[in-house]
Amino acid sequence: MSDPVIFESNSPRLALPLLYSGQAGKEILVNEAFARIDAAVHCTILGENPEPPENPAEGDSWLVSADSQGEWAGHEHEIAARQGGNWIFLQPHDGMRIFDRSSGQERLFFAFWRKGSILEEPVGGSTVDEEARASINEIIAVLQALGISPSA
Repeated sequence: MSDPVIFESNSPRLALPLLYSGQAGKEILVNEAFARIDAAVHCTILGENPEPPENPAEGDSWLVSADSQGEWAGHEHEIAARQGGNWIFLQPHDGMRIFDRSSGQERLFFAFWRKGSILEEPVGGSTVDEEARASINEIIAVLQALGISPSA
């Protein structure tokens, strides 16, 4: 007799539940998968917090900070998304990008969440060329407009 086939129960990246033929209650798993996809695709967070807000709206997402507490305890650096009156948590993976509405900039996960720091325009120095300074200022403006660097 051959060995039984062993299936993974979740997808590797977003931990979406997988379906199998003859499985009962498929609609529960499909709805969970849709909720996780809804939270992950074009993910936008309202900010970073250690605990849930008092009155979260459906679809709100937050980045759980390192000092997590309450319902979010043990979910540091994960995305907490309000779906169906509950919190679902998305484990970040390298390359994941989110948009932080509180700062107006993107964050990138690569071993930890990264975000741009405020860029300073060049000042001082007697040999700084005005054209070079203007070019650097244009680069800073573009990075800020794209949300890569926060505005001062």
